[in-house]
Amino acid sequence: MEHSNLSFSTWLFCMKYMTFTKKSISALEMQRLLGLKRYEPVWYMMHKLRIVMGKRDAMYSLNGSLEIDEGFFERVERKGVDSECNSSEDNNGDSQKTGRGSQKQSKVLVMAESKKIATKDQHKPDRKVGFIKMQVMKDLTAHSINHQVAEKVNKKAEILSDGYRGYSKLKEIIVKHLVLVEPDKSESAKQFPWVNRVISNAKKMLLGIHHNVIDEKYIQSYLNEFCYKFNRRYYKEKLHQRLVIAALNNT
Repeated sequence: MEHSNLSFSTWLFCMKYMTFTKKSISALEMQRLLGLKRYEPVWYMMHKLRIVMGKRDAMYSLNGSLEIDEGFFERVERKGVDSECNSSEDNNGDSQKTGRGSQKQSKVLVMAESKKIATKDQHKPDRKVGFIKMQVMKDLTAHSINHQVAEKVNKKAEILSDGYRGYSKLKEIIVKHLVLVEPDKSESAKQFPWVNRVISNAKKMLLGIHHNVIDEKYIQSYLNEFCYKFNRRYYKEKLHQRLVIAALNNT
């Protein structure tokens, strides 16, 4: 908020609206709610708050039993402020690869605390989710993954992953690493219920609110907001207060 030309009350209302719903809100809608004439200051204000959310979550480590997986999120490369407008072509209009090697996808490492529980409902997962973290990655090599896990996960944690080779060296930095290889996608979803659900819900949020057209360098900010709200899903009306405190304590 320092050196901002927007009033303190505008910042407070922006925080209120951003935490009013568990879903995200577009900068255009925020501009309308705040009654401001210019779009750019609203967009920058919201991203500053998303950075604050990320810094707050970075203060805490994941513990206990974890699920880990990688997600791939559509993005674009554009200059200037994200217009939040839909488009199906890349900047040069060229066709690009799809899948893991696609130039139009950002790689995201997803980690979720996932505690085994007893349940009689076969339609509900037999794991209870705790806190989550999502980190945009330059690559998914074993070195890069180990670096992020060492930074964000307690070394006494137990990690469950699939057989992807990027996880092959996790035993070097944590106490226990369990590998589960399940070719059947439906069965795999049951074994990794929360990372799959987190990835799916985050993609729906980006598609529904921001139309999937997000500059690559800002995807982490949107994921910061998603994780911040997910990790505080039981705070309800106190979420606004928590964000105000986080913003005022931000350094």
